[in-house]
Amino acid sequence: MVSPAEPGPATPETHMIIYFVYVIQSEINKCLYIGSTDDIERRLLEHNSGKTRSTKPFVPYRLIYSEVYENKKEAIQRERQIKRSGKVRKELKEGTYPGPIV
Repeated sequence: MVSPAEPGPATPETHMIIYFVYVIQSEINKCLYIGSTDDIERRLLEHNSGKTRSTKPFVPYRLIYSEVYENKKEAIQRERQIKRSGKVRKELKEGTYPGPIV
């Protein structure tokens, strides 16, 4: 996991794509959605505009948690880990997860 840096001008030598694991929560029914992306703001907008079939019925969503990774593989591995862990999902939903909350 890495901390986000201030973005600078993208050049072939300096352009680094970072990936996020994120958790959003429906403001309607409090259900969680866990995903990964390279653009967390765009992805949240997609969820809230109904472009994602699985989340469309429960809009609006708010971002409740995110982690930053240097590559897609690590982000997907962590996304799967969170999805498999009932304990982490329960703690996120209850707001008691000890990790950094957005």
